[in-house]
Amino acid sequence: MSILPGLRLAFSTLTALPIGPPQQVDRTVAGRAMACAPVVGGVLGATAGAVGAALGWWTTSPVAAAVGGIATLAALTRGLHLDGLADTADGLGSAKPAPDALRIMKASDIGPFGVITLVLALLGQVLLLTSAWGRHGAWYGACAIAVSCVAGRLAVPWACRPGVPSARPDGLGAWVAGSVSQVAVAIASTGALVAATIAGLCVTDGARWLLWPAAIVAAIGSATLVLRHTNRRFGGITGDVLGALVETGFTVSLLVLAR
Repeated sequence: MSILPGLRLAFSTLTALPIGPPQQVDRTVAGRAMACAPVVGGVLGATAGAVGAALGWWTTSPVAAAVGGIATLAALTRGLHLDGLADTADGLGSAKPAPDALRIMKASDIGPFGVITLVLALLGQVLLLTSAWGRHGAWYGACAIAVSCVAGRLAVPWACRPGVPSARPDGLGAWVAGSVSQVAVAIASTGALVAATIAGLCVTDGARWLLWPAAIVAAIGSATLVLRHTNRRFGGITGDVLGALVETGFTVSLLVLAR
């Protein structure tokens, strides 16, 4: 089977781009879509990096560049992952048993834990990207947001590997849980590391290029810790949890690259 249906489903599910899903979708196609999440991240990150670079050039302000890049990501995804982060924070912050926490996460409103987490995450992302842009220049900043987008979305195939259950019998989590093979996870991870290394070699001098593959490793490490905690609390993954993992990995990767 071609990978194109999975890639198409990945873009239709993880972005707001006008790309419809393939005609036939099953768990195999869904698994390939989740494995292609880092590719989607690369496209989104490159676009956001270009917008940020243009704003930085026009205004000579790294803050404007950072805000423009983060805003572009939110627009291209309709805030999908940010919403998942807020809902997951509400579920975890409720300290209620899994069934009640899952009901809180499914509610359309955002509670105080979600609001606080969302504000701090966005503020942190803007400040970290501003630091990277201001200290190292436009090329560095644009590549940092692109690689961090790849790093964040690499958490998706890691969370959908065999052995990670779904917290609900329905929804996105149930559809993709365990759908990405270990081989696909390894391929996606290797591709992300290679892409990050190439980017680092292109925009840095000396041994600083090591920060770029380190950003991928740090992103997956932090997302894995969050995944373990949500598995204990909720009993598995949901679509909201996947969004929270994306934002966690993205932010930690920016933290590494802002050095």
